[in-house]
Amino acid sequence: MVTRRTDPEAGRAALTAWARDPEGARRPVLAPAVRHTLELFAEEHPGGAVELRVPPYAAVQAIAGTRHTRGTPPAVVETDAATWLALVTGEESWAGAVAAGRITASGERSDLSALLPLTGPRRVVRTARADGHPAEEER
Repeated sequence: MVTRRTDPEAGRAALTAWARDPEGARRPVLAPAVRHTLELFAEEHPGGAVELRVPPYAAVQAIAGTRHTRGTPPAVVETDAATWLALVTGEESWAGAVAAGRITASGERSDLSALLPLTGPRRVVRTARADGHPAEEER
């Protein structure tokens, strides 16, 4: 079970702000949006076989399989905030991000293509863009 550290409403608000202005999003928007979506991913795909890292914002362990407790995990996926949010919301494909070198993935179960995007974040972004109102949240 994932311990939620990000207020879900704050996470959705940050994701909405990112959707309305992805290029202009700064740490006050990126940090809660990334943390919220990583927590959702770990809830939907519980386990400890893969460590998913989006530095400098957060990392989670997810996906069933061998769990690690020390040292380098058996599988690691790392990407930047913009790529992670694009993947989780369906704005970018896993294959496209890997081909562009925006994801490093090593170890068994590190291909997350079948697990992304996540329905909830995808819906939040589509709704935000359909509304077309400027983001009110601080960047």
